[in-house]
Amino acid sequence: MTNSKEKPDLKTKVRALFDDFLLEKQYRKTPERYAVLDIVYSSGSRHFEIEWLCQEMEKQAFRVSRATVYNTMQLLVECHLAIKHQFRKKASVYERALYNDPHHHLICTQCGKIIEHKDPDLIQLIGAKSIRRFTPSYYDLNIYGICSTCTRMNRKKRK
Repeated sequence: MTNSKEKPDLKTKVRALFDDFLLEKQYRKTPERYAVLDIVYSSGSRHFEIEWLCQEMEKQAFRVSRATVYNTMQLLVECHLAIKHQFRKKASVYERALYNDPHHHLICTQCGKIIEHKDPDLIQLIGAKSIRRFTPSYYDLNIYGICSTCTRMNRKKRK
């Protein structure tokens, strides 16, 4: 998580990257696109769905269509400022891509809950892994299983 001193610098950096991307692709620089970017990078490292993002836009008095939010998120994914996850058959989940602590996802196959898991040993092991003729930008590790809440519920049902 970034401290308050880093936040303006973070927003400045991601805005500059987004500016460059929009300019290169000859897309319009609209206030709505920048509002989506600001919300994504103000949310910390949390996962979010488009529905949450639309609600946040409304809270900030930005009246935009759901299509605009979807399209802007596609642009953020395309320019590597956001990551789109598709866990099982659930709706897409997003998170910011830059300045995010490395983590893994534990996904419950029963209730669908997503838990961020930070394992320094695993992060170090993966970071030290050299792949011949390939330079990784980032990685995504998802572990599927059953969460402790569902395990307890299953035990109660069996008794």
